[in-house]
Amino acid sequence: MATSTNKTATFWGEANPQVYVETPLHPEKLTVWCALWAGGIIGPYFFKNDKGHNATVNGDRYRAMITNFFIPELNNHDVQELWFQQDGATCHTARATIDLLKDTFGDRLISRFGPVNWPPRSCDF
Repeated sequence: MATSTNKTATFWGEANPQVYVETPLHPEKLTVWCALWAGGIIGPYFFKNDKGHNATVNGDRYRAMITNFFIPELNNHDVQELWFQQDGATCHTARATIDLLKDTFGDRLISRFGPVNWPPRSCDF
């Protein structure tokens, strides 16, 4: 017999109903971001929630990563006229995100809704 609560499953043994084992219903997921450029790699950056647990990326978390991690890292490198390219994920193309990236990269932004539009379903990296 099994029951499910709070993303875990509880299994009771058939021989002794007092013995049970809880196992996760889904494996833990991890979202990692990094930037690749001719000078190397910036990152990795692991997306976490306020409690420090792995979290999916939303617009607020993506903008926080850009503001608190990526831009300070860029300032540690001698990067002039750097172009920034990203795909069309919703958190990447939210109006507030595009505005932040335009403030940072100006016309050197390749993104859906950016100054240089990335076409949907593009096979180009």
